[in-house]
Amino acid sequence: MTLATHDVRWGAGGRLIVDGVSLAVEPGRVLGLIGPNGSGKSSLLRLLCRLRRVASGVVTLDGQDIAGVGRRDLARRLAFVEQQASTDIQLTVCDVVRLGRTPHRAAFASWTAEDEKAVDAALQRVGLMGRHDQHWHTLSGGERQRVHIARALAQEPRELILDEPTNHLDIQHQLSILGLVRRLGVTCIVALHDLNLASLFCDRIGVLSAGRLLAAGLPEEVLTPALIREVFGVDVTIRVGANGHRHIDYLVDHEPGPRP
Repeated sequence: MTLATHDVRWGAGGRLIVDGVSLAVEPGRVLGLIGPNGSGKSSLLRLLCRLRRVASGVVTLDGQDIAGVGRRDLARRLAFVEQQASTDIQLTVCDVVRLGRTPHRAAFASWTAEDEKAVDAALQRVGLMGRHDQHWHTLSGGERQRVHIARALAQEPRELILDEPTNHLDIQHQLSILGLVRRLGVTCIVALHDLNLASLFCDRIGVLSAGRLLAAGLPEEVLTPALIREVFGVDVTIRVGANGHRHIDYLVDHEPGPRP
């Protein structure tokens, strides 16, 4: 295992938000985190990135406590993509992606051909090389998210953590972003709201509720009607779709309204 938590706890305002979570992701695999709002997904991701310090327990990277890993070394190894990131500064797409090279450059160091190569490669991987000089504020939501992933890739990470990367995106861009993440070939931990997207794109799934890990395993092991009812309070049926993946159908207790 590359990145793992061991009985990790963290709280704020006198409330325990992450409560004894032990979880690990295998190299090159995509681990999805699902759970209701307030279940601790975002907090757990920030603990994994050392943006917050654990109250107890330990987060390890290749078996080493990340508390002992230098900030620059950690940033060269692990990248984080937030839900929404914005700026009032007039930046181009290239400017944003170049920020990903910061961990690899000494203070006041000149920009190198290696830096430029990493930026171009990241833009190529997300399909935005043609937007190299376009202003950030003119991009769509889906394009901005792809730029943030490119910025993370410019760090040349081995682990990539994403906090609800499909939030506020239309269906086409949701599929595009998660398909991109799936093809990257790096170890990924991604928090998601959509259970069908989690089933479609994740190798394994961890289910959080009230800060605790209730289940972890293959999508077909975890996404059961009983667990979904327990965690999300909804009834579902599950069928195998045309693509061979399990599809969750939500049951409603009323007839849909008349169509206009």
